Amino acid sequence: MQTTADLLQKEQKAIILSFNLDTIPLKLIEMGCMEGHSIELVQTAPFGDPLYLNINGTHLAIRKEMASDIVVEIIEN
Repeated sequence: MQTTADLLQKEQKAIILSFNLDTIPLKLIEMGCMEGHSIELVQTAPFGDPLYLNINGTHLAIRKEMASDIVVEIIEN
């Protein structure tokens, strides 16, 4: 099922399909946010923003708005 990273549920895993190069900073790409890499929602802040993600083994906190630009395919367990 295709969705965006901001809509993942806690501990849900997915594969990154694509992202918007205009809104994703280069630093995020350097830290592993690339097509084909795994992504998992580890935790959400109390008011829903930011999101704490595990992207291909790197733990990152990013804003929900930025996560909405990352298109993912949910992995069925």
